[in-house]
Amino acid sequence: MASAAEQLASNLNFSTFAKAEDLKKRLWFTLAALLVYRLGTHIPLPGLNPEAYAAAFRGQAGGILGLFNMFAGGAVERMAIFALGIMPYISASIIVQLMTSVVPALENLKKEGEQGRKIINQYTRYGTVLLGTLQAYGIAVGLESGNGLVNDPGLFFRLSTVITLLGGTMFLMWLGEQITSRGIGNGISLIIFSGIAAGLPQALAGTLELGRTGALSTALILTVIVVAILVIALIVFVERAQRRLLIQYPKRQVGNRMFQGDTSHLPLKLNTSGVIPAIFASSLLLLPATMAGFTNTTSMPSWATAVIAALGHGQPLYMLLYGALIAFFAFFYTAIVFNPKDTADNLKKHGGFIPGIRPGERTAEYIDYVLTRITVVGAIYLVFVCILPEILVARTGVPLALGGTSLLIVVSVTLDTVAQVQGHLIAQQYEGLIKKSKLRGGKRGR
Repeated sequence: MASAAEQLASNLNFSTFAKAEDLKKRLWFTLAALLVYRLGTHIPLPGLNPEAYAAAFRGQAGGILGLFNMFAGGAVERMAIFALGIMPYISASIIVQLMTSVVPALENLKKEGEQGRKIINQYTRYGTVLLGTLQAYGIAVGLESGNGLVNDPGLFFRLSTVITLLGGTMFLMWLGEQITSRGIGNGISLIIFSGIAAGLPQALAGTLELGRTGALSTALILTVIVVAILVIALIVFVERAQRRLLIQYPKRQVGNRMFQGDTSHLPLKLNTSGVIPAIFASSLLLLPATMAGFTNTTSMPSWATAVIAALGHGQPLYMLLYGALIAFFAFFYTAIVFNPKDTADNLKKHGGFIPGIRPGERTAEYIDYVLTRITVVGAIYLVFVCILPEILVARTGVPLALGGTSLLIVVSVTLDTVAQVQGHLIAQQYEGLIKKSKLRGGKRGR
C-alpha cells in the first residue's frame, strides 16, 4: 500500500490538479480566509493616539512586543483589533492538553473519541476567553499608563478594549477552525504563518536598506542570507525525518483460507514537538524585559535591574536560558502529545507487535526508549536552529522576522500544507482509478 501511494505521488502532475475541483475550492477558501485576517490586522483599536503609540512601540520593539508583533502579522505595531492574535488559544490548548495528562476525568474524555474531543475543545474555548480577557485588560491598563497613548482613558476605554481584542481573538479562533475543516492545512498554524510571511519582505528590505546606508557590510548581509538558506535546508531535512518501527501482524485464518501476516511501520517524527518549544521559550524570556518597560526602573532594586539587563535579547544569559527552555519544552510537549502506553495498547488490541518485543508494557517501554533518544536529537536541532540565527540577529541588527523561530514556523507550516495538498491529489487520483475500473467491469459484463 505504501509503495502504491508513493508511485501515485510521483505521477502527480498539473492535469491531476486541474481535475481536483474540491481541492481548488479548499484553496480558494483558505486564501479568502487569510485575506480577511490580513485586513483585520490593519483596523486600529479605537481611542488610541496613533503617533504617540507608534513612538512608544519603537522603544519596546526589542522585547516581547516585537515577538508578538511578528506572530500577529504587524497587528501589535498598529494595535489593531487582532493585536492579541491567536496566542491565547494556543496557550489554552497547551494548558488543556497538560490537564488531560494529570486529570483523570479529562483523560477519560480524551479516550471517548469524537464526542470527548468536542467537549475538550469546548473547554479550550473557555480557557481562551479567560486568558484573552486577562491579556486584553492588561493591554488596556498598560496603554492607559503610557504618556498620551489614550485619548480618553477610563472605564469605557478598558471595557471597549477588552471586548474588541477578545472579539478579535475569538474570531481568529473560529476562522482557524473553518480553515481546518473547509480549507487546506491547519488553520491556526496558517494564521501564524501568514502573519510572519507578511513581514518577511519588509524584513528583507530593511536588511538591504541597512546595507545601503552602510550600517551592515555586504559580506555580512551575504552571510545572513547564506545562513538563512542553510537553516531552511536543515529544517526541511529534519522535519521530514522519521524513525520507523517495524510492526508485524500475525497470520489469520478466514474460513478455510490462511492469510499471510502483514507488516507496517510506526513512524516517529524526529521533532515531535514542532515549533511550540521555540514559541514558549521566547515568550517566557522576553517577559521580564517587557514588564520592566512598563514600570519605573529607578524604583527597582539594583539586583532586579541587573537581572533584567542580563536577560535582554541577545545577551549570553538570554541565549543560555533560551536554549535550555527550548530543550525542556521539547521533552515536555512530546510527553503531552504522544503517549507510548496508548500506542502499545492499540497495537495489542489489533494484534500488532514489534519483532522481538513482548506486546503490552514491554512495547510501551521500548517505544518510550526510542522516542526519548530521537527527542534528544530533535531538541538539539531546535536549539541549533533557533540560537544560531538569533545570534546573528542580536549581533548584526537584522530584523527579528529573519530569526530562527520565524523560519522554523514558516518552513514547517509550508511542509505540512504541501503534504495535505499532495494527499488530496492522491485521493483524487485513487477515485479516478476506481471509476475507470468500474467502467471496465461494466463493459466486460455487457
